[in-house]
Amino acid sequence: MSTITTTYFPQLEDIQKAASTIKEVAMVTPLMNSIRYSRRYEANVLLKREDLQRVRSYKIRGAFNKISSLSKEELAKGVVCASAGNHAQGVAFACNHLEIEGTIYMPSVTPKQKVAQTQMFGGDHVKIVLEGDTFDDSYKAAMAICNAEGKTFVHPFDDPKTIEGQGTIGLEIIEQSENPIDYIFVAIGGGGLASGLCGAIHALSPQTKIIGVEPEGAPSMFTSLQNNKNTELAEIDKFIDGAAVQKVGDYNFDICKSALSDMYTVPEGLVCQTILDLYNRDAIVVEPAGALTLAALEFYKDKIKGKNVVCIVSGSNNDITRTEEIKERALLYADLKHYFIVRFPQRAGALKQFVGEVLGPNDDITHFEYSKKSSRENGPAVVGIELKDKKDLQPLITRMKELNFFGDYLNDKPDLFQFLV
Repeated sequence: MSTITTTYFPQLEDIQKAASTIKEVAMVTPLMNSIRYSRRYEANVLLKREDLQRVRSYKIRGAFNKISSLSKEELAKGVVCASAGNHAQGVAFACNHLEIEGTIYMPSVTPKQKVAQTQMFGGDHVKIVLEGDTFDDSYKAAMAICNAEGKTFVHPFDDPKTIEGQGTIGLEIIEQSENPIDYIFVAIGGGGLASGLCGAIHALSPQTKIIGVEPEGAPSMFTSLQNNKNTELAEIDKFIDGAAVQKVGDYNFDICKSALSDMYTVPEGLVCQTILDLYNRDAIVVEPAGALTLAALEFYKDKIKGKNVVCIVSGSNNDITRTEEIKERALLYADLKHYFIVRFPQRAGALKQFVGEVLGPNDDITHFEYSKKSSRENGPAVVGIELKDKKDLQPLITRMKELNFFGDYLNDKPDLFQFLV
């Protein structure tokens, strides 16, 4: 572990105090061995199951610790937060438990399931406002009402009390593990969980390497560490909503810069495949951010062989309506789903010929949009084809060209492809 050089670094005694504060609302989640991942990577892979937390993510820890630290006067005025969903649920639960008023700003793209859960946990004590397309949009709106009405903002990651609350996970991991831990993989959105974890682990197990993991489409911490300064990204992929922020916290950047051992980004498609595998093979339901750490093991497999490894499964607030998109992204990442513009001759039997002579025996049409144009020669259609083996792609394209059906391949044309996926 590198030398700590930050102006603020979470101290063990403060994290222990947070553990005492939150014990009335946050459960001690299990640290479970994963037989499948342990065999796959020839390591002792343990899952810290924060997806089993009562609000189905670790966020209750930091939210409750922060709100519990406020004065009676501050509590009387009410609290405000901005969140893509999990922090919102933690704040909502805390408001209901402590019987204080809360206003919760969420991006308009937040899955409906998370909005509904937030309202359920908050009951009559919270008001939800959908604002903007990203966390950053919601954050700006939340800060505006705080400044106008003198309410306290409960930051989801860039606040010492929030950080110390999240750090209680580290205390539990050390207490629950039977063996010294070599690696801990932690998802990073704004960096609150990673920062708190760094505080606890640096104090209790300094030999343990902490590996941060971000979505490839929202590499805020990765970019900031490369630039050696906290950097705001102009655009991000919001698919992994629980870990998609344009800029990490200032406290969090400083802490992670000093204490993280490594930082990885993981393709969204691999995360989607991990979600499906966890559901189908392990009966574990996770949200995209919750699958990040396990997806990252693939890039670290040579280093973790024979080691004791902990992956924090950060949350399970997934919306079932996203399942088709998750499947689609997983297939695209595996090179098993491909989109083409197919030019069908305007004659009887053209579609039958395409199915019988162009498609392979294991190929399946999963998307078809056909529009007959004025051309008497060719009528274009957008066709999505799912393969059983990615090696079947080139022979498929060859047959399309030989039989004069090929128009264009869309997977590598992002300007067009974005309208399909």
